[in-house]
Amino acid sequence: MECPFCRQDNDKVVDSRASGPAIRRRRKCLACGRRYTTYERAESEPRLRVIKKDGSREAYDRAKLRRGLLLALHKRPVPTSRIDEMLQEVEDELTARGQQEIPSRAIGDLVMEKLRKEDQVAYVRFASVYRNFKDVSEFVHEVEPMLKRGGAAPAPGKGGPRTAPEPRPGSGT
Repeated sequence: MECPFCRQDNDKVVDSRASGPAIRRRRKCLACGRRYTTYERAESEPRLRVIKKDGSREAYDRAKLRRGLLLALHKRPVPTSRIDEMLQEVEDELTARGQQEIPSRAIGDLVMEKLRKEDQVAYVRFASVYRNFKDVSEFVHEVEPMLKRGGAAPAPGKGGPRTAPEPRPGSGT
């Protein structure tokens, strides 16, 4: 296995465990001493194929979907382990359909549903790219239902109405 840090092909496995349908391996590079995680998955035949919007077909690419999730969740308080769990949940749902070819729209809808439950900001980021909004009104139309449901309250100091600080008892103000 090639180390992702120093690109040397000299490592040892320090821990292995089952992680859903995969085997998670903790590795240590013997050249640079850094640790990293790999996942081994049995390649199941037949592989999923994605039907794109233009009708073309391509092999399902887990890494491509993971990149999309990472972009949507950039600088959001969601751990990488949860991203991998969401990715696995999407793949499990796709496989459970029993179809060899899945429309890209179905994959995008599954990802959007996972993001809607996990992080509303990431959901909006993903939706803005995935749905390819033409103007602000389409964007507002997508976000309005979340606002009406009373989405998550803003974090302190991160928006929301500003109020004067409460006077301290005995301060005379």
